[in-house]
Amino acid sequence: MRMRVGRWLPAAGALAAALALTAVPVPGEARAQESRCGDPAQRPWCDPSLSPDRRADLLLPQMTADEKIAMLAADDLFGGPLGGFLETAHADVNNGVPRLGIPPVHMADGPAGVRQGKATALPAPIALAAGFDPEAARLYGRTVAWEARHRGNDVIFGPTVDVLRTPRNGRTFEGFGEDPYLASTLGAPWIRGAQSQGVMAAVKHMAVYTQETDRLTLNMKVDPRTLREIYLPPFEAAVKEGGAATVMCGFGRLNGRWACEDGTVLNDILRAEWGFEGYVASDHFAPKDTAAAADGGLDMELPIGLRYNAFMLKAAVAQGKVAPATVDGHVRNILRTMFRFGVFDRQAYPNDLTGADRTASETAARRIAEAGITLLKNDGVLPLKAPGSIALIGRAARQSPSGHGSAQVVPFTAVSAQDGIARRAGAGTRIAYADGDDRARAAALARDADVAIVFATDAQGEFFDKSCLTLECGEPLRGDQDGLISEVAKANPNTIVVLNTGGPVLTPWAGQVKGIVEAWYPGQEAGNALARVLFGDVDPGGRLPVTFPVDENDAPTSGNPAQYPGVNETVTFSEGVMVGYRHYDAKGIEPRFPFGHGLSYTTFRYSDLAASTGSVKVTVTNTGARTGIAVPQLYIGMPSPGADVPQPPRQLKGYTKITLRPGESRRVTFPLSQRSFAYWNESAKAWKVADGCYRIMVGSSSRDIAETASLGQCG
Repeated sequence: MRMRVGRWLPAAGALAAALALTAVPVPGEARAQESRCGDPAQRPWCDPSLSPDRRADLLLPQMTADEKIAMLAADDLFGGPLGGFLETAHADVNNGVPRLGIPPVHMADGPAGVRQGKATALPAPIALAAGFDPEAARLYGRTVAWEARHRGNDVIFGPTVDVLRTPRNGRTFEGFGEDPYLASTLGAPWIRGAQSQGVMAAVKHMAVYTQETDRLTLNMKVDPRTLREIYLPPFEAAVKEGGAATVMCGFGRLNGRWACEDGTVLNDILRAEWGFEGYVASDHFAPKDTAAAADGGLDMELPIGLRYNAFMLKAAVAQGKVAPATVDGHVRNILRTMFRFGVFDRQAYPNDLTGADRTASETAARRIAEAGITLLKNDGVLPLKAPGSIALIGRAARQSPSGHGSAQVVPFTAVSAQDGIARRAGAGTRIAYADGDDRARAAALARDADVAIVFATDAQGEFFDKSCLTLECGEPLRGDQDGLISEVAKANPNTIVVLNTGGPVLTPWAGQVKGIVEAWYPGQEAGNALARVLFGDVDPGGRLPVTFPVDENDAPTSGNPAQYPGVNETVTFSEGVMVGYRHYDAKGIEPRFPFGHGLSYTTFRYSDLAASTGSVKVTVTNTGARTGIAVPQLYIGMPSPGADVPQPPRQLKGYTKITLRPGESRRVTFPLSQRSFAYWNESAKAWKVADGCYRIMVGSSSRDIAETASLGQCG
């Protein structure tokens, strides 16, 4: 059943270079296919030689008032968001205007892969973030969009670039972690990769979306500096550097203004300041008021026209609440974007993913998983060296954990950790398994093995935040996983813990085990990727995009209800810019594992740091006996221009990812710009560079600084 609600009534490193996706036309090739628009002699807006703006200007006057309104809302409630994982069900559909050759636009959820029927389940975006690799992000976006196109979609809802504020956030797995620079440098290439496939990316959720608790009604009190320095940069990069076709506004209120009605953000910042020329779409059912949404910058309402429909929007125009030019402007934004991405000038993408060759997608899933697997601790137990027997304990050894909600993907196939490890170990290694429910049995199994690997999971996803950071809070059906790990560690001195979590968890047993591997939600190639890392076929490439605390009360926003989860549905961001590792550094709290941390199977030395206002350079040398992956990171400690503008001890301003052979050295350059040294000056409403001393720090994590220098006025 399809509801045309809008027409009738208001109802309720080098990774990507090594891997090319198959059968992928560039956008120009897609446009060269037969047009759905019609004959340019009869419909001049169908002439592809004209600019998108000119074509929109020619088409818009031919539309009736009802047709314009119909373009401002999607139409498919029961086939879309209520259709679940049906192969034919898109997340949303706008049916277009056949009379004028305006084609339908089909949309899919996709921050972790296409949520439509079955698709390739990529590692969770937090695992991509752990890869610290913009080229991997480009590959990720390309892979998702290629499959979205083969599911007949024109738009993919992704990436999610919301900066992590509280580690209890149920959608931690769906984003790129706690640092705005990291999220910015991954979101933009993700978008470029996706849009290279002729699919429009919808970056989300602008402007501040930090928790699931009360998400539909929450009022977030955020000062201008915090907004500019922490939460807006990933969206700015998505627009200016990624060229995002679409921006999705989210739920809740920012300083009293509903996200999809916030003209300060959507009109003044997004369009006037950043130059965004795409269209703004709402998260499902997010708009509250017709006139406020229209005047506030919302172009398209999803999933149906509850506010944008032939009754309410017409009435708002008739009553003078919304100017006709405002409606025309929203329609023009949509049409111009469709013209820009060639939607008019090609046939509809066929829904044929089941029959498509997904080999490249599966390879991408494995390589991205390998690149994000993060070795947190290693007391010599890894890489595995042909053990005679391995005990695998925990249900996740036979499953592939994932987050739930709109980012959940149902894979065609999945390789479990048990299958991947058994295949890689070979017939000479005995593999035993216990689900861990019977702790005594698990300990006995571990005692008889050369190596014991315990798989521990949390559970997170859309709609609900985690009640705490222990493993038990996230997975109540798993029982006492912390106790299980301790018992296994007592039984076998060579115990390794593999964490399949969507974000930080407490690890009270960290001192009892020899190895800790954070594998995140690893996607359908979990077993193959993990086995290759555990056995040393590839170096663990991940670094933490989030901080792991020692204690629940150490984490940001802990112990202050006004900060989280809020009082009377209001959250006050009184921590300001002290988000993530900045919080730990500013308060002098020692984390269990710091932001940026991740071990290699070799060792590295940093030397010869040279700093200027245009770049920072450092030499990285592999001092070990194996080829390995280094992720040198640049942090800057900025001077405060005054007591009312506190600065964190350090901020990430650059990183790179390199592979070095034993003894090999490489000179690494981190480019810098004026923005690298700037803070948001609230009185000037502009980026400013303060006078004073800038501390330059390069190392392997936010807490492991190897080389330092100074710039500016340093006494």
